[in-house]
Amino acid sequence: MSERKVLTKYYPPDFDPSKIVRTRGPKNPGPKLQTVRLMAPFSMCCLSCGEFIYKGRKFNARKETTDEKYYAITIYRFYIRCTRCSAEIVFKTDPKNMDYECERGAKRNFEPWRAAKLAEETDEERIDRLEAEEANRDVMKELETKTLDAKAEMAVADALDEIRTRNARNERAGKGEAEGLMSLRDPVDAERERQERKDEEAARRAFETGTGERVRRLSEDDIVEDGLANVFDRSPSDGASSSSATGASMQSAAAAAAPAVPTFQRTVKKKRDLRQALGIKGIKQKTGLV
Repeated sequence: MSERKVLTKYYPPDFDPSKIVRTRGPKNPGPKLQTVRLMAPFSMCCLSCGEFIYKGRKFNARKETTDEKYYAITIYRFYIRCTRCSAEIVFKTDPKNMDYECERGAKRNFEPWRAAKLAEETDEERIDRLEAEEANRDVMKELETKTLDAKAEMAVADALDEIRTRNARNERAGKGEAEGLMSLRDPVDAERERQERKDEEAARRAFETGTGERVRRLSEDDIVEDGLANVFDRSPSDGASSSSATGASMQSAAAAAAPAVPTFQRTVKKKRDLRQALGIKGIKQKTGLV
């Protein structure tokens, strides 16, 4: 292995450096070819044997520089061999569509996204179409079209004016009818308001006393208090403290404690005599001559 990295080389005894002459060979007039390693840019089918070649498969290809150009971009052509029958397949670059174009030896497989992209109009095609339309333009036909458009616009404007006039007339007629209906409704509303005020005045008078005070509604506490007061007001001398009297007094107390139907008449409460409730007899004053 050490001979592989020697610094001196062997020169034979009959070596004559003067016999070495530098010469230049003729240039190749044909296209410039270069061997490169590449991958298939698209999936294809060989036309000779029907072999399918998928996208990304590696090949040893010959690269050719053509004289074709797209603006200032050079177009290259590549030569590869089929992996089954060794038939030659040729394709080249397509800078216009940013893709590759198959020339011969194989058929490119169908790709839906590519078909939709090719169906779209490019900027260059749009410019060409506009230029062609400008060159084939008919001035007289355009003038006739403009005249017809102006007549149609005038007819539409007249129709709009007629509609606005009719709407304004209908609006004025509608306002007059609305005012007539309001004048008919006013007496009815006035009669209703007068009747409501009359009912309110009658209700206010019904709940007032002769002195002008409003009647206060009795509560349950006031009713119970009045019933107990009536029980305590009874005299103990009316009868003996028997069971029958006690039962009758309890029944009367229960009846008095029951809620009565409220009335709106003003009643004057009697003053309770607490002495009788506590069993204290009053002292009678003897009157007479001494």
